[in-house]
Amino acid sequence: MKQFPNLFRPLDLGFLTLKNRVIMGSMHTGLEEVGDWNRIVEFYKSRALGEVGLIITGGIGPNPEGSVLPGAAMMVNEKDVKNHKMVTEAVHDAGAKMAMQILHAGRYAYSDKAVAPSAVKAPISPFSPSELDEEGIEKQISDISRSAYLAQCAGYDGVEIMGSEGYLINQFLVCHTNKRVDRWGGSYENRMRFPLEVVKRIRKDVGDKFLIIYRLSLIDLIPEGSSWEEVICLGKKLENAGVNIINSGIGWHEARIPTIATSVPRSAFSWVTKKLYGEVSIPIIASNRINSPLIAEAVLADKCADLVSLARPFLADQDFVIKAKQGRTKEIVPCIACNQACLDHTFSMKLTSCLVNPRACHETSLVYKKVKKSKRIAVVGAGPAGLSFSITAAQRGHKVTLYEEKFQIGGQLNFAKMIPGKEEFIGLIDFYENEIARLDIQLKTGFKAKKSDLLGFDHIVLATGVSPRDTDIPGQSSAKNIIGYKEVFEKQANIGKKVAIIGAGGIGFDIAEFISNSGTSATLDLQKWLKEWGVVDPELERGGLSQSRDHEQCPTDREIYLLQRKNERIGKKLGKTTGWIHRKSLAKKGVQMISGVNYEKISPEGLVVSFGDAKEDLKTLKVDTIIICAGQEPEKKLANSLSDSKTDFQIIGGADMAKELDAKRAIDQGCRLAAQI
Repeated sequence: MKQFPNLFRPLDLGFLTLKNRVIMGSMHTGLEEVGDWNRIVEFYKSRALGEVGLIITGGIGPNPEGSVLPGAAMMVNEKDVKNHKMVTEAVHDAGAKMAMQILHAGRYAYSDKAVAPSAVKAPISPFSPSELDEEGIEKQISDISRSAYLAQCAGYDGVEIMGSEGYLINQFLVCHTNKRVDRWGGSYENRMRFPLEVVKRIRKDVGDKFLIIYRLSLIDLIPEGSSWEEVICLGKKLENAGVNIINSGIGWHEARIPTIATSVPRSAFSWVTKKLYGEVSIPIIASNRINSPLIAEAVLADKCADLVSLARPFLADQDFVIKAKQGRTKEIVPCIACNQACLDHTFSMKLTSCLVNPRACHETSLVYKKVKKSKRIAVVGAGPAGLSFSITAAQRGHKVTLYEEKFQIGGQLNFAKMIPGKEEFIGLIDFYENEIARLDIQLKTGFKAKKSDLLGFDHIVLATGVSPRDTDIPGQSSAKNIIGYKEVFEKQANIGKKVAIIGAGGIGFDIAEFISNSGTSATLDLQKWLKEWGVVDPELERGGLSQSRDHEQCPTDREIYLLQRKNERIGKKLGKTTGWIHRKSLAKKGVQMISGVNYEKISPEGLVVSFGDAKEDLKTLKVDTIIICAGQEPEKKLANSLSDSKTDFQIIGGADMAKELDAKRAIDQGCRLAAQI
């Protein structure tokens, strides 16, 4: 606690005291939609036992038309109250406070029932909303207020009103989505009438001793977004209307600027929250890319905010707060902001989890019980699969010996950490190294395990990873200008000024990012990142979006071709919520992304290609370096030798399945196997 004096200071609101300044921010998990309330209870209770001060639920709809999609969770009747009461009681018993987020999706609702201030279709939805009339507006206000009242009946300490991210309330505020000419549109006084009426109605219905948090969009990052003057004006009026705390909303979902992906600098938007600090007298919450106690403490110490909101870090580690409180920061499982198992799942209508912690949202089914009898287990390969298995097995009480051919752990995570924008992987490897030492796992690096080394163990697990797939292009064997992606990373191979990358999967994109960057990574330089993405002070430009288009071109000093055989959009299989970021980043740098390519031959002049099934438009790409990123094959040499001796073993990770190399699957597989042994 001495290390984090601001983080662990209580906050007295008069009628309610939060024991620290850490909030578990709202996340869509899909748990409520599953309907297994024992499972929901366990998810939230485990975070409360981890000593977070306040938990905010995922967005709960106030009515069918406001729900994010048909069948999404709502708070509309006594049955909902009864179910939610199970959660609030468990959280209170565990020592935390809890608020329910009320989210009306507006035009973002994935439904033909979507409603909005104006019939303006969202670019991220296939549905066009219906424009609300006076009666419809009154219904939405009434329904939102009733949801708040029912939340109070269910035992919640308060509610968070979702007024940002481009949802309904936010849609009323900006001319971009509000084209009305009646008392709900036109002037800003009229446009902010809706959120103020919502707050006034809720305060009237729930009384004074009930927490109201308002998620205020501080920087919209869209054309025609709110001016800073309007943001301050609304903030002050919300305070007067009865709001107790203002939370920071950053960007709309349709904004073409990343706000929470791993390439976004840590606490990238705390400067915006700081601008509001002092303009209102009620506490303010900072959010977005705050993923460590050190960062959280710095935000508070710098008077950017009164509280910090962390969401995904509580998927990665339910004990984030208590570990920080006890000085065990190295034991915190780091959120790497990859989005692969959380937001990508959410927007694919799958249950949320976490790449680095597969137990997230699976607490009742994936259980790590202490073993009654310890086994001696040999693990070969210290990549994501081998590491996750080893640590989980050791946590359960097994004696683990981990063999790694390289002189460092991490496997292909060591490639990922070198990519500008993926520096969070450095912290993940550091975490694994700490856990290996803490759990007394016997680590043998620089050791190529043979069959003879493994005999005598109770259990053998092979996580031997992958080998790059060869392309066998005519002329390849004699070409001197062709290298594999591993050589680029491991040997820092000499790369020319004109480069063709064969293969546009995840590794191809990583290589393109790696060789197109120079100087400090923008992820480690906030001012550079803001400039590259055209984010400016909202006091200077509406919505904090630069009107200049200079940021759209950040050319590299290399001429780069990113090529793939499949005649489909480049990067189609990248992450659902991050793929567009990778494509846009490379496009800014002038990388030429070309699909439907046939690799005819490698000549002294470069790479000869054609296009389509008919192999038309034969041309030579005059490049001096060709980098092969054409996929991987499972590394099974050791497995084959063990099979010959009829030794019992199991294969996990890339060695099991190399197609679409996936750390999420590898870690999940390792943890699940370790839970069973």
